Amino acid sequence: MDLKSIIRDIPDFPKPGIIFKDITPLFKDAKTITYILDSLAEPWKGKNIDVIVGAEARGFLIGPGLAERLGAGFVPIRKPGKLPADTLSHFYNLEYGSDTLEIHRDAIIQNHNVLVVDDLLATGGTVKACIELVKRLKGNVIGACFIIELSFLNGRDQIHPVEINSLLKYSED
Repeated sequence: MDLKSIIRDIPDFPKPGIIFKDITPLFKDAKTITYILDSLAEPWKGKNIDVIVGAEARGFLIGPGLAERLGAGFVPIRKPGKLPADTLSHFYNLEYGSDTLEIHRDAIIQNHNVLVVDDLLATGGTVKACIELVKRLKGNVIGACFIIELSFLNGRDQIHPVEINSLLKYSED
């Protein structure tokens, strides 16, 4: 399936010079959703994933479906003030700013195998923050997966040696 032909480029969003890869058109068609979730799940089958963590907000779009395919639970990682129970926070840098993410302190059981999911790997700041939160809760980060990887931003370097699977890679062209 040619996912790149479905993804929409939005120039100068969220700021001038950025070409935003809009994945929302991918979710308009059930066959495309099934293809994405099945493709993301395949490399992780048999790796005993206990929990999928997904970063707000686009990680929420694919995390629960991926969790269902892998027989795992799903844990949201959210922006500050959005989770109702006791949380753990992590401040991090983005490709165009900075942010903070939070997870419930009881969301990950010690030694649970965790897969981190998000829509996009750019500079690696968001996924690195998710990994740090999981590690602070003593979970085992098995890997990370994404629909899109902007390989020219070297996000992989930020989370090495974590295993990564990306459905699509974009170079700087």
